[in-house]
Amino acid sequence: MSEHVFWIVSRGSGIAALLLSSAAVALGLMMSGRLAKAHAKDLRPLHETLSLATIAALVLHAGALLGDGYLSPSLADVTVPFVFVYEPLWTGIGIVAGWLLVVLGLSYYVRARIGVVRWRKLHRFTALAWVMAIGHSLGAGTDADRWWFLAACALVILPTLALLASMLFGNSQVTHTRRRGPSPRIAA
Repeated sequence: MSEHVFWIVSRGSGIAALLLSSAAVALGLMMSGRLAKAHAKDLRPLHETLSLATIAALVLHAGALLGDGYLSPSLADVTVPFVFVYEPLWTGIGIVAGWLLVVLGLSYYVRARIGVVRWRKLHRFTALAWVMAIGHSLGAGTDADRWWFLAACALVILPTLALLASMLFGNSQVTHTRRRGPSPRIAA
């Protein structure tokens, strides 16, 4: 098997991780906002599947690089931020983003132990990890200057950024709903 195959697998799985994470973040934002709040329970399995698929693609992305004869990274190069000599800033940001996406994605399975309120607060950092992953993709990705890559990214990143901005800045259609105590009763 050619060493070139490892680079292609890493490249493809990195693109898949970006697209999958964008879809997972968009769906999570819709589920937590007014846009899909009523259907959140039905959408949760899809959100979980997208998150787990993102984690699998991230592991494949980093793991395949270990077989790349051109870059010849070590295990530390693909797991420890800012160690790798190839685009150290963007690769380091990508490694931090990858670890955050893995930890925050898997935190769903321990939310009862850490408390649902604490878990929700932690889970909000997923959007930051996703933005960091975009930076890594555009800064260190070998396809970052290709029109097809930019078009594919735009299709999933721009709507997700719009949802995130809506949540952060209060668009009435998508804003994050917060409980403010019991609803006042209307006297009959």
